[in-house]
Amino acid sequence: MTAFRDYASAPPQVVALYKTNHEKQTLDYVLQTKERLKDGFGKRLGIWKVLEMLDSLVDESDPDTESAQTQHALQSAEKARRDKQPRWMVLACLIHDLGKMLCLHGFEQWSVVGDTFPVGIKHSEKIVFSEFFSENPDSRNPKLNSKLGIYSEGCGLANVHMSYGHDEYLYNVVKDYVPQEMAYVIRFHSFYAWHKEGAYQELLDDTDRRMLPHLLAFNKYDLYSKSEALVDVESVRDYYTELINEFFPAEIVF
Repeated sequence: MTAFRDYASAPPQVVALYKTNHEKQTLDYVLQTKERLKDGFGKRLGIWKVLEMLDSLVDESDPDTESAQTQHALQSAEKARRDKQPRWMVLACLIHDLGKMLCLHGFEQWSVVGDTFPVGIKHSEKIVFSEFFSENPDSRNPKLNSKLGIYSEGCGLANVHMSYGHDEYLYNVVKDYVPQEMAYVIRFHSFYAWHKEGAYQELLDDTDRRMLPHLLAFNKYDLYSKSEALVDVESVRDYYTELINEFFPAEIVF
């Protein structure tokens, strides 16, 4: 495969998912969902167990692969491991999509996967399938449809409400266990309109600018590790179990 994120020729199901996502991810939806999931689902689970739970899940927003999430996680992590990235980066590659377990709790994929973007502010044309925002109620609200919207210049992405999905959910689950760089990568790895296309510069602060190189480094493992060659799970299980135990207790609350 030579091209990634080729949305111009995306399958119909990918287009349909983004259409629903862009129509329904409003500021109100995001605030309500963040409140609903602020304490997760109250289930104590091990990291590897959650990875196994996602073995049958295929991301309907991804035009590049039809592999289950477990394989995508291992392919990403193995590529970072081969490149001798810091152990936190390897672990980030392994677990970055664990928030997609929301799909196992009744959330539809439009509210879990796909690129993320700020809400409460004018939608950038650099967001994938931006034309679908015409049916989003926030697009008709002048307070939410200006250059800064409800924010102030330089407020920092930590103070911005992003469209809700697996990124935000997992960030809240793991933020107290991992380094700041890893937590940041998990939270914003799907915000391609910023870290790939350069949109929303007016919202950034010094922390965002400092973290950007980590996001870009992570990005090549998230995208360019996708392959038809599957990882032999049993051959790497011990390594990743040890890595997980370095950062996490046996179980955490999801």
